Amino acid sequence: MEQQEQIFQSRINLSELNEKVKIIRQEVAKVVVGQNNIIDLLLTAILADGHVLLEGVPGVAKTLMAKTFAKITSIQFSRIQFTPDLMPSDVIGTSVFNLKTSEFEFHEGPIFANLVLIDEINRAPAKTQAALFEVMEERQITFAGTTYLLQPPFLVLATQNPIEQEGTYRLPEAQLDRFLFKLQVNYPSLEEEIGILSKANERKTQVQLDVLQPVLTSEEIISYRKVIKEIHIERHLLSYIAQIIARTRNNHALYLGASPRASLALLNASKAFAALDGRDFVTPEDIKSLVPHVLRHRIVLSPEKEIEGISVEDVIHQILQAVEVPR
Repeated sequence: MEQQEQIFQSRINLSELNEKVKIIRQEVAKVVVGQNNIIDLLLTAILADGHVLLEGVPGVAKTLMAKTFAKITSIQFSRIQFTPDLMPSDVIGTSVFNLKTSEFEFHEGPIFANLVLIDEINRAPAKTQAALFEVMEERQITFAGTTYLLQPPFLVLATQNPIEQEGTYRLPEAQLDRFLFKLQVNYPSLEEEIGILSKANERKTQVQLDVLQPVLTSEEIISYRKVIKEIHIERHLLSYIAQIIARTRNNHALYLGASPRASLALLNASKAFAALDGRDFVTPEDIKSLVPHVLRHRIVLSPEKEIEGISVEDVIHQILQAVEVPR
């Protein structure tokens, strides 16, 4: 009983953060109809300092959500359209010869921003994909022997279409592992689609994103991330996370299991998710609800299971069923 009282005793003041989250949800609802779970997961990623891969068919508001978050966070936004002929220098930057100084100067590419939207990330070849490895993991760019640090916060939101495969390149496992979440953006319900039509009809000539007001600054995001680190998690929940990840490595249905980066991703995301709910402690339900989003892009099915029609989601569900939930 004493232990329970200790767990539920408030340790961190989350009132300011929760008020901001409430306002953000209200602002996003002005533009994006439905997709409430996706919105909360995007907020979780921002607070957990993680990148997000949005997967869905064209027209389900993937790009709109990214631009909406850029608008309400009032941070530097950049958009890169990935194409088969895109070069690494088109992403990270290039050297330009200065005639006045007779020296080469580095001109920063569009990756030098706080929030970077990469549209159709799977349309660029491996050489361009590799340009993202360092910046997504280390928040820096090394060019011609010089390292350039990116200003925090830094977040990549990437989109891809799961249906159209012509002219696309499979993302390397090393790059997929750098995304905190892979989120599936589904079609809206009938009621939500009616809401989309109603908002479009009422808006008339007004530009869609002009109704949004900035809510979060860069400084506030950095400050809240420090608060998130202090969210309490019991030792037996750390063991729960480790057991789930370990099950992916000795699973006969999987060719590739999850790395320790997945464990850390699940830990950080669980803390941020708890904070969004107004709690300063992590519950097993926080972890369990985030597992599919953290793992679906990090594990690879064995060829036999693919032939049998087993999906990654099926395997994740089996793993969650097999690991006892701590209480």
